[in-house]
Amino acid sequence: MAEYNRMELMICLAARAIEDGSTAVVGTGAPCAAAMLAQRTVAPKLMILFEAGGVGPILPSMPISVGDSRTFHKAIDATSMPDIMESCQRGMADYTFLGGAQIDMYGNINSTLIGDYERPKVRFPGSGGANDLASLCWRTMMITPQDKQRFTNDIDFITSPGYLTGKGAREAAGLPRGSGPYKIITNLAVMGFDEETKRMRVEAIHPGITREDVIENTGFELLWAPELEKSNPPTQEELDILRNEVDPLRYIIGRA
Repeated sequence: MAEYNRMELMICLAARAIEDGSTAVVGTGAPCAAAMLAQRTVAPKLMILFEAGGVGPILPSMPISVGDSRTFHKAIDATSMPDIMESCQRGMADYTFLGGAQIDMYGNINSTLIGDYERPKVRFPGSGGANDLASLCWRTMMITPQDKQRFTNDIDFITSPGYLTGKGAREAAGLPRGSGPYKIITNLAVMGFDEETKRMRVEAIHPGITREDVIENTGFELLWAPELEKSNPPTQEELDILRNEVDPLRYIIGRA
C-alpha cells in the first residue's frame, strides 16, 4: 500500500467525488488541488471556474490566488467576477468548495468571526464570494480538519448558508430547491447529509480511524449511515500525479 498523509487522502477523496463533465467553482489551496487531480484522473472534462473570471482553464501548476494568471491558462474564457456569479445564479455551477472556521450540523459555515460581533475574539476575512456560492451552486463541498471547536452547533455567525435549520429551510429562504451542502471531507471521515433531516451524517471513516475518534472530535451529535464505509486510500497513480504535477513544491500536501 502506498504511503500517504491525511491531506493527500482528503484531496484524493474530494477529487473522486467530482463527476466528469461537471462544473466546479474552486478557490486556491486544497480545493484547487482536488480539481486539478480530478481533471487528470476521473473527470477530464471537468469545467473549472475561478471567482476572478477564469473559465475552463487547463491548470499547468498550482495558482497562488483566484486571480493568478495560471487560472486563465488555455481557458475558454477570461471573463469577470460578475459573470462567474451570474453563471452560478443561472444554475450553471454543479460544485463549489468552501472553507471556514466553524460548521454546524446543518452545514452552515462561519468564516466571519469568533465571539461577539461588535467585539469579536477573532475576526476572519469574511464571505468574499462564499455566501453567493453556497447559496447558488448546486452542491457545496468542504475540505477541513475536524475538531470540536470547528464542528460545533454554537456557531458564532452564519457566513454561508447550509441547510439553515433543517429540511425546507433553504427553499423557504428563497434559495434554489435541490441545492446545498453535499460532502464534508475531513482528516477523519467523509460526511454527507441525511435526506429527511438535513443533518450531517457520517458516510465513511478513514483507515486507522475509529467511530470514537470521530465522535470525540465533533461538538454535536452526528448521524451515521446504515452501512458505514471505509475510505479507499489514494492509489499510487493519484499520488504520483498529486506530487509530481499538481503540487510538486508541496504547498498544500506538505501541510499534513
